[in-house]
Parts: sequence; C-alpha cells; structure tokens
Amino acid sequence: MALTYDSKLGELMDNPAYKAIFDKHIPGLSSNPMVGMGKKLAIKYLLKQPQAKGLGFTLEKVDLIIAECNDLG
Repeated sequence: MALTYDSKLGELMDNPAYKAIFDKHIPGLSSNPMVGMGKKLAIKYLLKQPQAKGLGFTLEKVDLIIAECNDLG
C-alpha cells in the first residue's frame, strides 16, 4: 500500500522500515511524546500544525519520507 498525505502517522511509525526512514530524515522525532498523540491523524493534517513544523515535520521532509517509503515497495 502506497503512503500518501492521507496516510496516518501511525502507518509510518508502526512499520520498522518506514520508521527508520522517518528517523533518517527527522532524527529523534519518532521517540518524541508528541508523535504518539498524532499517530491516528493524517499526515496532511499534521503538516498544518505549528508544533509539527517546530519539530522538523515539514512538507519538504514529508515528501522525502513518503517517496522513500513508497520506493520500498
């Protein structure tokens, strides 16, 4: 299943391969307590939150993460 902006953050965090890619682009974010609260939310929604941007969860980074995860197949 391909990840999109409609995918939930939990889909990234619950898959070990995706989580490694996530940590590669935004080090330490997966262990941040705020991420646990956002697991059920769509990526597109999280991108609109100022707290996410402050943690490095930006459109540019998410584009890289989604592309790399989708390349895994």
